Amino acid sequence: MASPLYLPLILLIIPLMITTAQNTPSPGYYPSSRISSIGFGQGYSNLWGAQHQRVEQGTVTIWLDRSSGSGYKSLQPYRSGYFGAAIKLQPGYTAGVITSFYLSNNEAHPGDHDEIDIEFLGTTPDKPYTLQTNVYIRGSGDRNIIGREMKFHLWFDPTQDFHDYAILWTPSEIIFLVDDVPIRRYPRKSDATFPLRPMWVYGSIWDASSWATEDGKYKADYNYQPFIGRYRNFKIGGCTADRPASCSPPSASPSGSGGLSQQQSSVMEWVQRNYLVYDYCRDGKRDHTLTPEC
Repeated sequence: MASPLYLPLILLIIPLMITTAQNTPSPGYYPSSRISSIGFGQGYSNLWGAQHQRVEQGTVTIWLDRSSGSGYKSLQPYRSGYFGAAIKLQPGYTAGVITSFYLSNNEAHPGDHDEIDIEFLGTTPDKPYTLQTNVYIRGSGDRNIIGREMKFHLWFDPTQDFHDYAILWTPSEIIFLVDDVPIRRYPRKSDATFPLRPMWVYGSIWDASSWATEDGKYKADYNYQPFIGRYRNFKIGGCTADRPASCSPPSASPSGSGGLSQQQSSVMEWVQRNYLVYDYCRDGKRDHTLTPEC
């Protein structure tokens, strides 16, 4: 039991801890609430590493060990939509390991594909995970790769519980959301800097030791295997590639007309002010003639 001398200090610390844990500003609108959850088999199937993938009670577990990683893919391609999943990451040493949720048409356009990424970059136990968002337009590793990375730390520990991560891709913008909080908006400024071709939705876990953690300084250490990613609460609200042009995707904002509300924009500014750790547009080493949207 604490002595009376320390009670005032404890009483001061406890409210401070509670405030810190609860001080994420409200976005005021929750687009995920407009999209119904689906079972894994309703929207997805295994793509690779079947022996490293398990579906139990609505949760998909995929893992990486020395022999293989694993990935899944949506049953259909989409040309716009809201795509989300609740994800829980592995604690401890995960350097070199990527746990991802993303859109891509690499299989349809190898070497010339589009991609919209949410990637969790593995880390060492003394440092937080980095959430990397990225957009590729007609480029991949075997051609001219032009990444548009924005990296964030999170205002919570993503290993302690499931949190909702989503990509909203419309004909006019891409919005990345974490627990319905918008963290990045990528507007369509020109056709040349925006993905327009249909894409599939993927999730995967794999070894990216060459670059994932501090530019490859720390590698995957299989003494800590298996590395595990857990996914559930899948949500897809979109226009499949075969839908008519009149099909329109959900909106991120209450107006229903695209963009973000003033409150959502304020929350996104709060995230970027406090948790943004890299922005490709502010990287002086990049050739910004290749990223005119900056």
